[in-house]
Amino acid sequence: MHALAAAALLTAAPAAFANETAPIDPATRAAIEATCFDYVDGQLEGDPARVARSLHPDLAKRSVLGETADEKLGLRRMSKEELVELTRRGALKTPKAQWDRSCAALDVAGNVAVARAETPWFVDFFHLGKFGDRWIIVNALWYSKPKPAQQ
Repeated sequence: MHALAAAALLTAAPAAFANETAPIDPATRAAIEATCFDYVDGQLEGDPARVARSLHPDLAKRSVLGETADEKLGLRRMSKEELVELTRRGALKTPKAQWDRSCAALDVAGNVAVARAETPWFVDFFHLGKFGDRWIIVNALWYSKPKPAQQ
């Protein structure tokens, strides 16, 4: 590549990657958020089947731990099976009157999307894939919120 062509490409690159995303089609937004609510509400209801249907079999669910005795960049790793089992045991089961949760589709490009879920206990950022006519959570990076002080 000639230096002049490379310079032109580098100059144009910021415009090509500007923070502009196309609006999300309402039906697509609804389908992504329905998958997100299956994940969240399934955990709050203690419904393992609802959680399982929202997740890809090869789910990669992680939380940042930081430096640990074993890893400089420590991650808590969880599989689909572990999350479904925690749901079966009612780990986050909560009376509906106490549900304070949200799901939002953030961006879509073809058959991939990014969404955000929040409850009083965690925030999750999801990568979803569209398989046939279903949106499925493929990756999740979560943050556990600090527990409220006991009074």
